[in-house]
Amino acid sequence: MSNSPLPLRFLQSAAKEAQLPESVRELALVGRSNVGKSSLLNALANRKNLARTSKSPGATKLINVFELESAPRHWLVDLPGYGYAKVSPNERKRWQAMIEGYLTGREQLVGVILLIDGEVGPTALDLQTQEWLTHIGLPIIYVATKHDKIKSSRLKTRKRDLTAKLGQAKGVSWVSASKGTGMAELRRRILVELLEH
Repeated sequence: MSNSPLPLRFLQSAAKEAQLPESVRELALVGRSNVGKSSLLNALANRKNLARTSKSPGATKLINVFELESAPRHWLVDLPGYGYAKVSPNERKRWQAMIEGYLTGREQLVGVILLIDGEVGPTALDLQTQEWLTHIGLPIIYVATKHDKIKSSRLKTRKRDLTAKLGQAKGVSWVSASKGTGMAELRRRILVELLEH
C-alpha cells in the first residue's frame, strides 16, 4: 500500500476557511509560488492533471482541497504559494489573509508540509514561514523539492547546507516529482499523519 499512488480526488476550492465543510484530519501544503506544489500533488497521486500546474508561478489562487478516496474527510490542502507570483498588492493581501485564516483557524489541521526548493535552499521567506508556523504551534514536515535538478557533485553539500539553515539535521525528505525520488517515503508519511492516530 505504501508505494501505491495516494488515492486523491479534488473535492473543492474555497476563498476562505469558513467556506470549507467539516473534515476529520487535514495536512496543508505550503511553499513558495514556484516550489512545485501542484507537481508534487500530481506525483503523489500518480496523475497528470489532478492539480493544475503552470509555467508561471502563482497558478494556485484559492484553498484547494484534495480528499483521500479511501478515507473520506481526510484531506491534503493546497494553499497559494508565497513570494514570486505576479499579482497586485491587494490580491497578495487577500491571499495572505486567506492562508493565515486557514492555518490559524482550522482545528482539524494536524500539520504542514513545508516545501523548500532544493535547488536554491531556504529563502528568507521560507525561514520566516518556518518561524511563524513554529510560533503558532503547527508541526512541520520538511520536504525539499527538485532533487533531480541538482548535480550529483553538489548534492551532498546542498543537502548539508539546506538542513543546517532550517535547523533540521535529519528531518528533511528530498523528492523529485518528475523522477519519483522520495515519493514512496512521503506517501507513507502522509498516510501515517492522516490515518494512524
